[in-house]
Amino acid sequence: MNPRIALITDDPGWHGARLREAFSGRGREMGVVSLRECAIDLTQAAHGLVVPGFADGLPDGVFVRGVPGGTLEQVVLYLDLLHALHALDIPVYNSGRAIERSVDKGMTSLLLHQAGIPVPRTWVVSNPDQAQAIWMRERADGHRLLVKPLFGSQGLGIMRLSASDALPALDDYQGVYYLQHFIEGSNYDWRVFVVNGKAIASMQRHGNHWLNNVAQGATCIAAPRDIELETLAEAAADALSMDYAGVDLMRDAGGLLQVIEVNGIPAWQGLQAACGVDIAGHLADDFFARYLLGRRVRAVGL
Repeated sequence: MNPRIALITDDPGWHGARLREAFSGRGREMGVVSLRECAIDLTQAAHGLVVPGFADGLPDGVFVRGVPGGTLEQVVLYLDLLHALHALDIPVYNSGRAIERSVDKGMTSLLLHQAGIPVPRTWVVSNPDQAQAIWMRERADGHRLLVKPLFGSQGLGIMRLSASDALPALDDYQGVYYLQHFIEGSNYDWRVFVVNGKAIASMQRHGNHWLNNVAQGATCIAAPRDIELETLAEAAADALSMDYAGVDLMRDAGGLLQVIEVNGIPAWQGLQAACGVDIAGHLADDFFARYLLGRRVRAVGL
């Protein structure tokens, strides 16, 4: 059977295998596509796009599991391709717009704040003097700060500033400081997986130091149902218009639950092992129900 669903990733790995099994079991084959190999070509079909593996037309749907890094121009092209597919009425899950909102931590924090969702105190600045003034003020008030890459995942590049520490060089963070209060008093956080506005699984992540990312060695433990936790995670995913999301939350020393991050291309291997939930199955069912059932197969050469 020829693939009709494009799985966008450079490294399908465990997650790609689970998704391909889930979609195949529901009658649709997935073909792995790298955005690096896609292109705009106005000499080809009327739609002007090149999607390898779909020479007889465009896919019936697109599932985004990875957007490559690169220069600003390269990343803009990759997102342009997702936007162009969406404009052709091809379901893109998550959409290019949703990816833009979630991959940029500054925009994520801003949209959550504007939606009234509690987030840690955060600053995003490109002026080193502004950043230094913020750090001096917060340090004098007894706070520690996290410095994070604006674009990043899995806890990579995060630095915690304590009273004796100086700000890292601006060039180390690609010319933009993302500064955020470090939440004191907890050695774990929650990851809630949201699909189509509903929390389907939750876990606690217990780190062996102050970072709680699974990629940094955190231990995953299934979390009991918690309406407050799930409701806030669902609101965060909705604020960013996500089809699916991994929402990270923590409680501060005063007990206030806050959203730390919203992941638009979340991993779930640790979560599935802890909770026993068939997450790829949930994702495939949602994709089919909302975007494929009753939809006509795309005509060849559209």
